Amino acid sequence: MNSAGLLLDSFGRIREAVHEAVTGLGEEELAARTDPDANSIAWLVWHLTRVQDDHLAGAYDTEQLWRSDGWRDRFGLPFPPAATGYGHTSAQVGAVRASAELLLGYHDAVHERTAALLAPVTNADLDRVVDPAWDPPVTLGVRLVSVIAEDLQHAGQAGYVRGAVERRGPG
Repeated sequence: MNSAGLLLDSFGRIREAVHEAVTGLGEEELAARTDPDANSIAWLVWHLTRVQDDHLAGAYDTEQLWRSDGWRDRFGLPFPPAATGYGHTSAQVGAVRASAELLLGYHDAVHERTAALLAPVTNADLDRVVDPAWDPPVTLGVRLVSVIAEDLQHAGQAGYVRGAVERRGPG
């Protein structure tokens, strides 16, 4: 397997985990929290998708789908356009309410863009500096591993919350 194949497989696993956590749930279940300050499935999936969209767009100097494809308007969230969820308060987490269709639509669009950007990646591409503001400067490889780690962690959390919501049952 080459670098592109490894990266595509990793992001494909994120997509699978997101679909497993979201598919078949209603908006109330997606907004449910295991305690009053916990993250909901909706927030976790929105956040991990925003991070992927933001970081890949930055690494490839392209527009985020959040803005360019109208996802921000479709979600209608009360956040600044650049918000990705970092540092959100409990109230902001609770403000993220969305249908499974909307969450998966945005995630799938970002996944497709990610796959298109990564398909031609070579080993040499992974050494390209994408953020010189850090010491040491962040390379494409480091950025991609960071996004994969972040997204897998949150997708796993969303799966955990789904299990808790399903065990709790209606009401």
